[in-house]
Amino acid sequence: MSMVSLPGLSEMINVISRERNLPKHAVEAALQEALLKGYERYRRTQRLDGAHFDEDYFINFDVELDVEEEGFRVLATKTIVDAVDNPDHQIALNEVQEVAAEAQLGDTVVLDVTPEQGDFGRMAAIQTKQVLAQKLRDQQRKLVQEEFQDLEGTVLQARVLRFERRSVIMAVTSTFGQPEVEAELPKREQLPNDNYRANATFKVYLKRVAEGPQRGPQLIVSRADAGLVVYLFANEVPEIEDEVVRIVAVAREANPPSRLVGPRTKIAVDTLERDVDPVGACIGARGSRIQAVVNELRGEKIDVIRWSPDPATYISNSLSPARVDEVRLANPDERQAHVLVAEDQLSLAIGKEGQNVRLAARLTGWKIDIKDTAKYDYEAENRKIEQMQYYTQTTEADDSEYDEPLEDVASELTLDETTEVAQSNPA
Repeated sequence: MSMVSLPGLSEMINVISRERNLPKHAVEAALQEALLKGYERYRRTQRLDGAHFDEDYFINFDVELDVEEEGFRVLATKTIVDAVDNPDHQIALNEVQEVAAEAQLGDTVVLDVTPEQGDFGRMAAIQTKQVLAQKLRDQQRKLVQEEFQDLEGTVLQARVLRFERRSVIMAVTSTFGQPEVEAELPKREQLPNDNYRANATFKVYLKRVAEGPQRGPQLIVSRADAGLVVYLFANEVPEIEDEVVRIVAVAREANPPSRLVGPRTKIAVDTLERDVDPVGACIGARGSRIQAVVNELRGEKIDVIRWSPDPATYISNSLSPARVDEVRLANPDERQAHVLVAEDQLSLAIGKEGQNVRLAARLTGWKIDIKDTAKYDYEAENRKIEQMQYYTQTTEADDSEYDEPLEDVASELTLDETTEVAQSNPA
């Protein structure tokens, strides 16, 4: 079999593998693809046999590297036919039977179609070099994709490299030994109190691993995601790691709508152990545990509150540090609550620019209306609540008139359709 010589092939593969931190087999695969593209370029310039080369014309061609002999061969898989229409894709049966008597029509054979050493010209070599560079980049992106796709939703250590527009480009550690796998920290995922100077290190939350050959970092990381807070607490509180204490909900406002307020997080915790204080476990002795989290988040305010299955208790706890007099569930169906506080607790309950009550609402999933206890008109509010309850009951009663017809229709529907009707028309 003929071969195109590539002096220094083995050393070239070793150098590329070392410099780009790629496995040798990945470099070889990239080189094979590049050489095949170079062969295509050679054939297109030759226009041999007057062939028309469309996009898939060379799909049956392949390149075989010989690292020991330092060269490569071009192989073509051809179908055995009676009469040849395309010599690149077909071969006559009588030609094959001269060397393989058992060959039959429709079989395929692999043939050496390697060009002469001098025929693989300058243009083909340039094409090979360009494609090789692209294929090596693709291999690196593929390895990053394979490594980090299972790490989405985890926290990584990152170092600031540079700035691109409003984004910070960071380097994260790779188990492949690549010192600088780049990640993008978009503006919306940054913290206002962070100082992103060159080589500064941060813990970041891996939000997404981008797919495809697009340019730019594949990894999208965040300092503003609630997942980072969860990780930091789990790292500082052994009871969370041991599942004695669980984080039930997190509400975070890392980039408040107003510059007058800073970042703040509320976190609800719970435990099934009677002798464990989940809030105390997260705060730690003399506040040591929560202070470690606050330090990592550059001074972000954090409220740790006790979760409760009782909505009124949970809502009351969520408004910490304000003291709540009473929580009235004005409309449980719409998850609306009135929270009564003393006059001197109003501003604390609402928070600067409404941040405290806004986070409490996100944490609990309830619409919270803060009221001054002294000015709360129980009679008027009770009438409103009663009217709302009456309206709800009346609506439900009206809906029940349609139960019989729906049941008749449901008997003719499939199980999935019946389920949809039943869910959209509760009794």
